[in-house]
Amino acid sequence: MRTVLFVCVENAGRSQMAEAFANHYGKGKVVASSGGIQLAEKVNPVVVEAMKETGIDISANKPKMVTQQMANEADLIVTMGCGAADICPGPFFTATVDWELEDPKGQLIEKVKVIRDEIEKRVKALIDDLDSASAPQ
Repeated sequence: MRTVLFVCVENAGRSQMAEAFANHYGKGKVVASSGGIQLAEKVNPVVVEAMKETGIDISANKPKMVTQQMANEADLIVTMGCGAADICPGPFFTATVDWELEDPKGQLIEKVKVIRDEIEKRVKALIDDLDSASAPQ
C-alpha cells in the first residue's frame, strides 16, 4: 500500500479533493492524506458542493496543517499551488510532484467543477502509475 500526501496552500480545496478521490479510487492500493501551509478556517463550501455531485461527501473535513511527520510517512507528496507561490519550504518536501492547478478559492461552481474533474483525472492516473510501479515484474 502506498501513502500519498496532497499539499496545497490552505488545505481547503485542491488537496481536499485529491485526498478524497485518492481514498475513493485507491482502496487497497493507496492511502491518502492532505495538509496545508496557511490554513483556511474551513473547507471551501463550493468545493464541498462540487464533490457531492461525484457522490463523495467531504463536508465534515477540516483543513489540517501539514507536518514533518506527514511528509516523512508519505511515499509521494503532491503539491498543488504552494510550490508556484513559493510557499512550501523546499527541504520539507523532498520527494514531490507538483501539479499546477488553478485555485478554486473565490471561483464559481462551474469553474470549481473543471478543477475537480482535472484533479480526478490526475488522481486516477497517479493511482494507475503507483499500482503498475508496485506490481511484480
